[in-house]
Amino acid sequence: MRARHGAWESRDGAVVDYRDPMTAPAEAPSTSHSPEPYAHWLPVRPRLVVASAFMLFLELALIRWTGSNIVHLSYFTNFVLLGSFLGIGLGFLRVGRTTRPPYYSPITLAVLVVIVLLFPVTVDRDTEGILHWTSLSTSGPPAWLILPIVFCAAAVILMGPAELVGRCFPELSRLDAYRYDLIGSLTGIALFTLLSFLNAPPVVWGAIAAIAYLVLLWPDTTPARLLLVVPALVVVGALALETATAGALWSPYYKVTNERFDVGGVPVLDVRVNGIPHQQTLPAEHRLQVERQYALPYERSVSAPRDVLIVGAGSGTDVAIALSRGAQRVDAVEIDPQLRRLGVEFHPDRPYDDPRVTTHITDGRAFLEQTAKKYDMILFALPDSLTLVSGASSLRLESYLFTAEAMRAARDHLKPGGTFSMYNYYRERWLVDRLASTVQAAFGHAPCVDVVSEAGQQAVITAGLTPADQRCGTPWAGPAADTPPPSDDDRPFLYLKDRTIPPIYVITLLLILAVSLLAVRVLAGPYSRMRPYGDLFLLGVGFLLLETKSVTGFALLFGTTWLVNAIVFAGVLVAVLAAVEVTRRFRTPPLPVMYGVLAGGLLLSWLVPNSWLLSLPVPLRAVIAVAVAFLPIFAANVVFAKRFADSANSTVAFGANLLGAMVGGCLEYLALLVGYRGLLIVAAVLYLGAFLLLPRKGAPAAT
Repeated sequence: MRARHGAWESRDGAVVDYRDPMTAPAEAPSTSHSPEPYAHWLPVRPRLVVASAFMLFLELALIRWTGSNIVHLSYFTNFVLLGSFLGIGLGFLRVGRTTRPPYYSPITLAVLVVIVLLFPVTVDRDTEGILHWTSLSTSGPPAWLILPIVFCAAAVILMGPAELVGRCFPELSRLDAYRYDLIGSLTGIALFTLLSFLNAPPVVWGAIAAIAYLVLLWPDTTPARLLLVVPALVVVGALALETATAGALWSPYYKVTNERFDVGGVPVLDVRVNGIPHQQTLPAEHRLQVERQYALPYERSVSAPRDVLIVGAGSGTDVAIALSRGAQRVDAVEIDPQLRRLGVEFHPDRPYDDPRVTTHITDGRAFLEQTAKKYDMILFALPDSLTLVSGASSLRLESYLFTAEAMRAARDHLKPGGTFSMYNYYRERWLVDRLASTVQAAFGHAPCVDVVSEAGQQAVITAGLTPADQRCGTPWAGPAADTPPPSDDDRPFLYLKDRTIPPIYVITLLLILAVSLLAVRVLAGPYSRMRPYGDLFLLGVGFLLLETKSVTGFALLFGTTWLVNAIVFAGVLVAVLAAVEVTRRFRTPPLPVMYGVLAGGLLLSWLVPNSWLLSLPVPLRAVIAVAVAFLPIFAANVVFAKRFADSANSTVAFGANLLGAMVGGCLEYLALLVGYRGLLIVAAVLYLGAFLLLPRKGAPAAT
């Protein structure tokens, strides 16, 4: 979910109706595409709530489900976001151009579901620049083909609900339309959040989508009903078949599948997430005999640990090993509740049943920042998320766990004589050196570095609180000359060796922009007509960057969990509504003054460092973070609402703003080069450009 400027900009579907007397010019301009009242059996207010909730719910469901079956999308989540946003914009532009119900939406959804289930994709793990923990072969269509297909399908699917929302606005006053649209949008977020909490499978999502289509599009004729019922049955049936055959558990992050078998009489549970091998549950003693990396943290520690923190506890093997090594208290941190559930039910050692173990379902970095406890040993035990944070183009669930600041936080939570250790299959030697250098910078001395296997760079990095608290085998030779510096909280891209945007991103983004340019040109008219609305174009670009900065900032401050993201998205919607209500109910300052407020908000965001916020108690941190993040968002939405109300041609103005929003979504990847804080500078330049392009009084109105 991405909120846009005012209501035209909110991806939940809230749009500015230029005919509303409270915000429109004295004489609203005429248009050849004025939408006519839409005859429907359901009254307009409940219809608007249902359509808005369905639009947002469908978008979130598409992001989650496609990412679980097309693994490329686990690393390119904002491609589906951009496709959804483009579709919503195009749906509004279609209002008034046709009176036919948008049956194309359920039909396209059915086709997409069938294609994705027939041609699933596993990620290409041999791509330099987009590093993953292990190496697997690629199956299914290549990224350059499947990603644009999904993008276009998402756009067409979301056009339907958006068109239905747009048809409601002419029938209501602007105040009523905004209120009911916001109620619907928040309902959509709440419903999907509830289903995530309940671990509901996609067949439930599909059933809700089918019911919504039937409620909103039920026709009067039998042939038309077939156009609606058949796709709905295909969607529900295909998703039910997927659930039954795969036996999957659906967590808020993954499609989790598992297989149980014996190896030499040893029971094994093999766990896969989104089709990728992820974990295996084995008895602790067997694991210690087979893979030396699990024993090395204890061998490199001078004293036997009694209090242990395990980040990435998963299905419980690392917890069982800690208990077998004499730990008296274990805090097991795992972000995914379904992985922990599998450990509770199937791990042969039953580690989670042990009274010495306390489980925390949360983000590892957030736990470190929020606990006051100290430990004899802290383990980062294979915390590889294999997915990105929803709403952020390049932020993985574990990205903030491997920064310089995170290593210092781990050091600060060690008792005297304590030890920190991390292990995984790092794939690249430069990645091992980068992490070892990060640990060295945080602890002030060289760590122990044990490369257990050159194949896959299976390595263990261990550091005592002091050099006397660790006992290394072969001393670490230090990083190679080409080792990149440690990643930090502003640019937490551990797996990106150079400051660059990987070619696969660039190619796919160019394809997205090409499709967007063509679609907006068809529905909004020649681009030359958009020239007077250059400021609206830049407002769309800038706001996308502001939202990205907010999402990533809250992920650092409060954790990369699905619940935090849902709260942030809902907060952005509330900020949009607040700006609109203030604009409607009160006499707001002139646009130059509001641009000044916006500039002040951007400056405040720049001046308040995350390190200071992280030092505050959580309640105070939340209050200040909300104020700092949402002040520029609020000001930007007031600017947009005031400017759009004075536009002479709403369709062309919206087309320009939509095109800007698409460009802004692509420019999110600039964070790979300049960091997330640098996005504030880019946004400030864009807003300055928008201010300079404001129409001057006395200038002829654009038509």
